[in-house]
Order: sequence, then structure tokens, then C-alpha cells
Amino acid sequence: MDFSALIDPVSAVVVGGGTMLATVLRAGLGECRATWATIRHLASREFDEDALRSDLARMVQDVRIDGLVRTEPYYFRDRASQQAAEAMIEARSIPLFHKQMTRFRARRVADNRRAFAVLAMAAENAPAFGLAGTLLALSQLPADPGQGMNAALAGAVLTTLYGVLLAQLVLTPLAEAIRRSGEAEEQARDELMRWTAWQLEGAVVHPLPLPDAVEAA
Repeated sequence: MDFSALIDPVSAVVVGGGTMLATVLRAGLGECRATWATIRHLASREFDEDALRSDLARMVQDVRIDGLVRTEPYYFRDRASQQAAEAMIEARSIPLFHKQMTRFRARRVADNRRAFAVLAMAAENAPAFGLAGTLLALSQLPADPGQGMNAALAGAVLTTLYGVLLAQLVLTPLAEAIRRSGEAEEQARDELMRWTAWQLEGAVVHPLPLPDAVEAA
């Protein structure tokens, strides 16, 4: 098979550009930007379960030993945990930590669902623009069958092929990868949060130490 015959930049632009434009028009620019951010999160693998477990264990140890009054903010490698820990220490409230983590969880789940929906929509658009490219190529068939007939027919077939491949080998697998990755991440986070809640249960907020002069009095 001559794979070079399967390369047609014009057909790729028609299918890819049309799919992208239709998806932006249907979903909206904001939804597409959020989807791109979710794809980058998937590609970068920002979530590190072992690192988060280590950081949470350190936070639990500090809170149980020193209490929230003496505990100082420190760096979490996970952004959501960092912000939740800062809010907890500032407000001296352990329940606030869990409340913030629940809020971030809801936001992540919503982002993943949004990205899945947008990519599923794009997967629906791709075959349609493959067909549109086919019709466009067929409309350009020469009146004389001997002049460029094969090239026009090849372009018509390739646009349909590109639409199917884009939908089934790129967009749909990407949507499923986001869904699976999101579910796995939330399951790991839920287990860590249950462990953290159990470790912090009954933790005492130690009072500030009194100055020597007050103690002496």
C-alpha cells in the first residue's frame, strides 16, 4: 500500500478546520478553552498521588503535634491542597480544609464532564465534515472524465476517511481518556481525604503560649 497517497493537506484542513469551527460555534469559546486546559492537565500528569500523600502526612503530623495555632503554612505540590491548607490555617478550622477540598473536587468533576461533552461533540462533527469534504470534492469533478478525475475522486474518499479517523482514533479516545483519568484521580483523592479526616479527627487546637511575665503573675 502506498501510504503517501493517503496524505492530502487540503482534505485535512477541510475536515480538521471544519470540525474545530463547528465545535467552537456549538460549544462556545469558553467551553473549548476549558476543554483545552483539561487536556493539558491530562498530558502533563499534574496529579501525583505519592507526592500528595507525603504532603498530607506532613500536614497531619504538624496539626496533631502543634495544633492549628502553631502550624505554619507550607508548600503543597498539589494546588488545590495548597489553597485548602492555607484557608484551614488562616481560619484555624479543620472542617474548612475538607469543605475547600470538596469544592475543588466538584470543580474538577465539572471540568472533566465539560471536556468529555465537548470532545464527544467534536467527534460527532468530524464525520459530518468528512462527508462535506467529499461532496465538495465531487462538486469539483471535471466535465471531461479524462482530466483529473482520479485526483478528484481520491480527495473525495480521503475527506471521508479523515473524518472517521479523527472521530474514532483521536477525539473519542481522548474523551474516554479524560473520563478514565478523572475517575481514577478522584478515587485516589477520596481515599487520601478519608485517611486525612480520620487522622485529624479529634485534633486539638492548641492555645498560644503565654508570655513569661503573664505566666509569672
